[in-house]
Amino acid sequence: MSSRNQQLFDAAQRHIPGGVNSPVRAFRSVGGAPRFFTRGEGPRVWDAEGKSYLDYVGSWGPLILGHTHAPTVKAVQEAAALGLSFGAPTEAEIEIADLLCDILPSLDMVRLVSSGTEATMSAIRLARGHTGRDLLVKFEGCYHGHSDSLLVKAGSGLLTFGNPSSGGVPADVAKHTLVLEYNNAEQLAEAFAKQGSEIAAVIVEPVAGNMNLIAPKPEFMQAMRELCSKHGAVLIFDEVMTGFRVGPQCAQGLFGITPDLTTLGKVIGGGMPVAAFGGKREIMEKIAPLGPVYQAGTLSGNPVAVAAGLVTLKATRAPGFYDSLAARTKQLTDGLTAAAKKHGVTFCAQSVGGMFGLYFSATPPTSFAEVMQCDKEAFNRFFHAMLEAGHYLAPSAFEAGFVSAAHTEADIAATIAAAEAIFAKGV
Repeated sequence: MSSRNQQLFDAAQRHIPGGVNSPVRAFRSVGGAPRFFTRGEGPRVWDAEGKSYLDYVGSWGPLILGHTHAPTVKAVQEAAALGLSFGAPTEAEIEIADLLCDILPSLDMVRLVSSGTEATMSAIRLARGHTGRDLLVKFEGCYHGHSDSLLVKAGSGLLTFGNPSSGGVPADVAKHTLVLEYNNAEQLAEAFAKQGSEIAAVIVEPVAGNMNLIAPKPEFMQAMRELCSKHGAVLIFDEVMTGFRVGPQCAQGLFGITPDLTTLGKVIGGGMPVAAFGGKREIMEKIAPLGPVYQAGTLSGNPVAVAAGLVTLKATRAPGFYDSLAARTKQLTDGLTAAAKKHGVTFCAQSVGGMFGLYFSATPPTSFAEVMQCDKEAFNRFFHAMLEAGHYLAPSAFEAGFVSAAHTEADIAATIAAAEAIFAKGV
């Protein structure tokens, strides 16, 4: 007899492409049937068969306070009772915009949208409109949503134009995107030396989280800032994932680099669909209705979603919140690394704030090419063994994981113990 999860997955594939509404959920990378979740509470989720898991995905990052955080749920219920959507301004939009600009010195103005893809797409359009240039620089392995300009892979040689990495993306669009190696300051400098007057913007995940977690080299971060300033390009930090996840002022505060534009999402919605882009006043005033760069959205600033975001953001302002979150996450990565070493398994892990990466390699990778050298099959076996033991990790060797404030020391210890038992048997 097939499991309830498998039955639901079979049913889903009748009318939903691949049975899922976002590709990584399909378990194609790791194999098997995805878990269909029915509820969550604190650090745990329950699937359609009633099995409980300690959750280290957290809806891919937004649930920094854990599942069904009571004040957040209450705020959503109260906002929904007053109206689900108006398509008109609300006072809560002012409050969240003021809060974001108060917290992040790089933000003079901010525009709310509904998804991270929408935020990055709009920020790039704004950067091009502001500079009057077309060329966009992105980095291999960084993901910035699924708009056409960003679904581009590296060309066949250094500093060649990009090629579409998805069907449906015209080559004429892809040619305006230059894909370079993450953490390679020298390559970036060469690109600016050759094409600096054509570059509208550089967009980057300041901590990469979509090729597993890759920490930035300080010289790489500094080079981006200096080169963009020198050549008049816009530096865009895509903090959809890192925003209020790695520290109280996001990655830009953690590393002391001020971008020209920032995109935010995930945590600022507390599990509801809210995202934003913002930055320098002289750039943001180019957006409609003040300027010629058009952007609009029917559900932008949705009152129910903004209510969830406000409660979540305010909760993260509590003294010591991020110190505690970072310590708990480091407890996990240090414990897993020690457990693997004890049993001679080639494995390591690292964390930045409340994000972490697991790698079946001797040292943490620093680029997309190094990520691809990790033992993906070992990860897949480890993933399924951990899943069976009741610990839900990202179902891909190329995704970062997340710890929430709801995870206790005992939860982390239980996860480490489960992993050690698996390592002892040999992955």
